[in-house]
Amino acid sequence: MSRVFTPTEVIGHRGAGRGEVDGAPENSAASYAAAAEAGADWVEIDVRRTADDALVLYHDAALGDGRAIVDLTADECAAAGLIRLEEGLAALPAGVGLDVDVKSVMEDAVDAPSRRTVSLLLPHLRREAARRRVFVCSFDPGVLLAVREDAPGLPTAWMPYVRNPLDQAVAGAAGMGCPIVAVDARSLGRTGDAPRPGRRSVAYTVDLAHRAGLEIISWCPDPVDAARFAEAGMDAVVVDDVPGTVSALKAAGGDGAAPNG
Repeated sequence: MSRVFTPTEVIGHRGAGRGEVDGAPENSAASYAAAAEAGADWVEIDVRRTADDALVLYHDAALGDGRAIVDLTADECAAAGLIRLEEGLAALPAGVGLDVDVKSVMEDAVDAPSRRTVSLLLPHLRREAARRRVFVCSFDPGVLLAVREDAPGLPTAWMPYVRNPLDQAVAGAAGMGCPIVAVDARSLGRTGDAPRPGRRSVAYTVDLAHRAGLEIISWCPDPVDAARFAEAGMDAVVVDDVPGTVSALKAAGGDGAAPNG
């Protein structure tokens, strides 16, 4: 499989960033447009399934009022302000890559295979891959294995949970055959963090991942740490502050990404 990134690329987290950024809520068409305008090479979206097997774009398992997304219909989700996957994909600016974070649910373990989140998603992924760069990330290794089996040309990223030890992250991605490992910035250590016994340096981790044949990205570093990670050879960063990160990478001489069109 060819390389996914031209280091160091910027991926807008949930669009232009988590929460609401300059009036654009996360996982919305406005947020995706804002991320691209600010210089993001990719946007990350969060995909969940509904009770009637639609796919909507939302990070959390439940709405603020406690209702689980998987228990709601697509119409109920729309009434709560969520957009469907099709609407989000149609709004993605041309030339911007797509990072799909698949949020599987407990019900995927017992429902018919055709109803599982990844099964519903695969046709959309195949269509998008014909017109833009796409990769799939997930905390759920079952999702990544399913994508590898049913859409082997699509790159996958093993994304261990928050603060997961680097040893498990890198070795796990290599063991599952994922070409990308996605590491929480807190696992790598942020600027000002106290040293953690046994934690390898960013440069060592990036080099080892590359020697294992992996590309490595980090999610949620701030601009200072994004530039530091880029200096160590990080392939991409998933960030909440897209303009700040783009500026920091340019100032550090780490803006090697191709124009996003």
